[in-house]
Amino acid sequence: MQSINAADTENLLKGTTTVAMVCKDGVVLGTERRATAGSMIAAKQTQKVFKIDDNLGLTIAGLVGDAQTLVRYLRAEVSLYRLRRSAPLSVEGAATLLSNILSGNRMFPYYAWLLMGGVDAKGGHVFSVDPAGGSIEDRFVSVGSGSTFVYGLLEEGYSRDMTVSDGVDLTLRGLTVAMKRDSASGDGYLVHTITSKEYREFSEDEINKRLKALKIPLPPVLP
Repeated sequence: MQSINAADTENLLKGTTTVAMVCKDGVVLGTERRATAGSMIAAKQTQKVFKIDDNLGLTIAGLVGDAQTLVRYLRAEVSLYRLRRSAPLSVEGAATLLSNILSGNRMFPYYAWLLMGGVDAKGGHVFSVDPAGGSIEDRFVSVGSGSTFVYGLLEEGYSRDMTVSDGVDLTLRGLTVAMKRDSASGDGYLVHTITSKEYREFSEDEINKRLKALKIPLPPVLP
């Protein structure tokens, strides 16, 4: 993702790799950690996956400031919904809310493309929400400059019968392929999983153990 303004939406959304997929027992969200400013690497420890509620998570791509603002808005609205209804917001409801926020700000649009994932009474769901507010549900989706490489792997390796654990491995493999071929993606991994039992954020050690098992070289240790 990018940390400064760019000329147009196409350029704004090119510098990152995000992945979301539905598995038979939950949802997997994953990203790499690089933020770019044109051809310069602006940051190597960027947070691109956010917990919104116990049943909802979000990946971000685009302008850092716009994406972080949307995360704050969404967290606040979802918390208010839970307080008023004494129940969590559905994944579709959260995606619709996010879509309304994006489409309702035409004068000063948010340059961000977000992947909403979560689990509710109907099961696991993933939605792609574009900068204009379009919301599309899918089984798996990838956004950003590295997404072309990820899709090649997902089309071959994804299955509706995959467990969340299998989905984490496939996500790590997809991100690795993207980071090898896309200069705007790199510097490590972020993985969150959501099931009916828990929201889990994988630690660096947990990710490194999986990378070793998959025979994927570990990312360099940053100073």
